[in-house]
Amino acid sequence: MTGTAVPERIRQAVAALDVRAGDRLLEIGCGVGVAVELVCPLLTTGTITAVDRSATATARAVRRNADPIGDGRATIATAAFTESGLTAAGLADRRFGKNFAIDVNLFWTGPAHAELALAAGLLAPGGALYAFYQPPGERLDERQDQRQDERLGERLGERLGERLDELAAKVAGAFEAGGFAAEVLRLSAPVVGIVGRP
Repeated sequence: MTGTAVPERIRQAVAALDVRAGDRLLEIGCGVGVAVELVCPLLTTGTITAVDRSATATARAVRRNADPIGDGRATIATAAFTESGLTAAGLADRRFGKNFAIDVNLFWTGPAHAELALAAGLLAPGGALYAFYQPPGERLDERQDQRQDERLGERLGERLGERLDELAAKVAGAFEAGGFAAEVLRLSAPVVGIVGRP
């Protein structure tokens, strides 16, 4: 590992994935490869493939995960999460048991019909799509450090809970509209997960 701090939302997401040694995972929007770095030590015969449309981000992810890329546990590609993007990257014919995204706006800012169909097509039988979110904006713990009294902290906690509920409802609704059965996972605040099964 690189020794850099790992955001708590990423730790919680990877824990919720319950990675097994032989899993085949796809991360959608991997950024600089922090989740890949956490997943790889859990894999022996399994693999993780990670895509991001940013060449700058994937270059950093490759540097961060050079060892697991070298031993075949990880593949990182610069590609949009589209049929044409994955085809160009040579990934469109692969199947995965767990597809996941952490703080990727794709599934809550619009209907994402094409992307959900693509995600479903990339799942192996019995597989699932996971989406994890921490609401945009300041983190609750940072706000609480600045609070003047307990009532402010309580109000901030209530607002954060409402934002998590709204976000979970939007993503679960998009998953269901895309043909998935959706389940909301309540992780430690301020993180929520949504699991979709075709």
